[in-house]
Amino acid sequence: MSAAELDVEGVTLRAGVRHLVRDVSLTARPGEVVGLVGPNGSGKSSLLRAVYRVLRPDAGRVRVDGANAWSLPVRRLARTLAAVVQDPGAGFDLSVRDVVAMGRTPHKRLLDGDTEEDGRLIADALAAVDATELADRPFDRLSGGERQRVLIARALAQQPTLLVLDEPTNHLDVRHQLEVLATLRSLPATVLVALHDLNLAAYYCDRLYVLRDGEVTARGTPREVLTPALLAAVYGVASEVAVHPRTGAPQVTFLPAETPPPG
Repeated sequence: MSAAELDVEGVTLRAGVRHLVRDVSLTARPGEVVGLVGPNGSGKSSLLRAVYRVLRPDAGRVRVDGANAWSLPVRRLARTLAAVVQDPGAGFDLSVRDVVAMGRTPHKRLLDGDTEEDGRLIADALAAVDATELADRPFDRLSGGERQRVLIARALAQQPTLLVLDEPTNHLDVRHQLEVLATLRSLPATVLVALHDLNLAAYYCDRLYVLRDGEVTARGTPREVLTPALLAAVYGVASEVAVHPRTGAPQVTFLPAETPPPG
């Protein structure tokens, strides 16, 4: 299957009278890595929940390959879209291999066992996140970073054409942050990812959407979006932005001494 196309069209989400997201539109073209950035509480996670069908939009649509994601049968959507969330809920009383094998469920009929192909895909997914040695360990006894890598492996085993991730580098050390994001870049899939680290977003994302107070403040390539003026307006921090001489990506340096304290 080829990478999916995602279109978010004027999505609004409310919690009572409060807007979580207001009239947000974005696109992720097939094969792109599109980043969501913005301060805490800006609406990134809420918007992602609308995409992977946890929060139903109060207005607007989410389309995957032209079809309304909220009208698709659950099984069909699960063959297309995989999500890695910040808080997966209660721990799994399963081995790591069994957790990753859950990613194969949308491709099976009820009571089907794992095939040789399933085993290969599970092993490949574990290897992709450097978790092969964790395969027989209980999932609920892993560190936060190890659990995160296993949940990403579960999503990879699902073989999605659209992958949605909410802060996938949380809890990971620097090496695994880089490895995970490099893996996402190499997938034959479209990726929508929320990231806090602006330098990682600048290097690994094709385009960025900046959210503030539930609305899109800026959109474009990292070089177009990540400017000192925008960072001051959105994050309230002083910064310098230069092009890294080796990577060619924008590199943000924050200037704490020049940033006024809050209040």
